[in-house]
Amino acid sequence: MVLRHSISTKLGLCALALLLFAGAPQAQPDPASYGNHLESGDIAQLRNWLDAGLDPDYLADRIGTGLMIAAWRGDIAMMELLVARGADVNKANALGERALMHASWRGQAGAVKWLLARGARIDSEPLRWSALHYAVFAGQGEVAALLIERGADINARSSNGSSVLMMAVYEGHEQLVRQLLARGADRGVENDRGDSALTWAFRFRRLAIARLVATPPAFVAAANLPGAQWGEAQRSQPAAAAPPAPAAPEPAGETADQIDELMNMRTILAARGLRDAAGKLDRRIAALRAQRARAGRDLSPAAVLEISASRASPRDQQTRLIFEPGGPLP
Repeated sequence: MVLRHSISTKLGLCALALLLFAGAPQAQPDPASYGNHLESGDIAQLRNWLDAGLDPDYLADRIGTGLMIAAWRGDIAMMELLVARGADVNKANALGERALMHASWRGQAGAVKWLLARGARIDSEPLRWSALHYAVFAGQGEVAALLIERGADINARSSNGSSVLMMAVYEGHEQLVRQLLARGADRGVENDRGDSALTWAFRFRRLAIARLVATPPAFVAAANLPGAQWGEAQRSQPAAAAPPAPAAPEPAGETADQIDELMNMRTILAARGLRDAAGKLDRRIAALRAQRARAGRDLSPAAVLEISASRASPRDQQTRLIFEPGGPLP
């Protein structure tokens, strides 16, 4: 009899301990752990954290809030859970990005529609990247069309005044250029440096696109100008057998502005985990820095330190220096 009582008491205490453990608050995650779980679609763990009182707008270490990560993934169920718990559909991260911009960048049309139906702001403040900028820069034609149909400003300007159409030209998205022009995009917009869609088309030797963004007389006139008129497309080139003839140096302020703009773009790409695109910008930035160094305006080496990490293991980082071909060696 005593033995039975002892066993039942022990069993009761074990059951009580299990119940208490199950109901105990979950520890608040660190930003990296939070991001890893949500990026892998772990909605069960997210629900546990929210049940334990986690702020629904808690920021992960890379993309932003949980809603931004869910929008990036196109995970409607996760988005529904977060908004039901109070997540702000217009919350911005440190880069000024909102969930709608992440969904647009990734071409998540379903997530874009869902967010717009729940009050997501379609345009950004003046002279800020918009969701349409993101969709066009990433070549997401379907989402770009959806945003325009829902009222997005087709002539929105980025932080340096570059238009959505200019972004399509910059990245060589010819079909998107056609799409934007068909919907009334302004061909004549110039950014703060005086560049236009036509400038970038000729700078990057995209003649088919140049024909689209210019009238026939304007195209002919532009084609007859010296190539130096358009500036150099900053891409890596093989080292020449002999040093090239010195060119007229670019104004230091203009080159610095280009570097700043490219660095901003690179930050966004790197935060999104797009290492190939970020690497392409690294090479452009290195070439611009080398150009300034050759002109005697900048003593920094023509190199960029690239730091990369795997999403699955963000703490395992790799670093490398990228030097302009023909530039100074370490």
